[in-house]
Amino acid sequence: MFERFTRDARAVVRGAVEHAERTGARSVDAGHLLLALLDRDAGRAASALAALGLDGRREEVRRALDETRRHAGLSRADTDALAGLGIDVPDLVARVERDHGVGALSGDRGGEGGRGAGRRGLDRDAKDTLEKALRLAVARRDGHIGDEHILLALSIRPGVPGEVLADHGVTHASLMRVLHGDGQAQAG
Repeated sequence: MFERFTRDARAVVRGAVEHAERTGARSVDAGHLLLALLDRDAGRAASALAALGLDGRREEVRRALDETRRHAGLSRADTDALAGLGIDVPDLVARVERDHGVGALSGDRGGEGGRGAGRRGLDRDAKDTLEKALRLAVARRDGHIGDEHILLALSIRPGVPGEVLADHGVTHASLMRVLHGDGQAQAG
């Protein structure tokens, strides 16, 4: 599959591996793919994110991903829903981190039994995202898999990266309008 990736898409995957290594994650996940997409200044995905107003809010998205990771993968919507049931997720996270260290709920801590400094593999979510990118490219009869296909896959698949994008006004529909429509789409 990787032979069909454009240079930009390959750079996204390499960037995701670098993000995982920097944070000590055991494997590369879909969130790392999104972070790598946010790092890029070139490519169709970067252009689409800029058109939807996300280029100036990259750090905001990074913080949202970090917060979600610290909250054991619970999105803002999940946290709000639990708050409605009287469960204070930030308080729970603070108590767990006080007893077990910052990031204890993130699942990223390599430590014992982890891969350590070795090469990071893709987790199931990242593999599924890249497979979805392939399917999107095939459905459009594109002869390649570009960084825009990875971004579209993240926006359409269930999970934290798609929810974080949607929370910041980047949806699958708005991306499709920008990438394949008139380019005048508004976030939302």
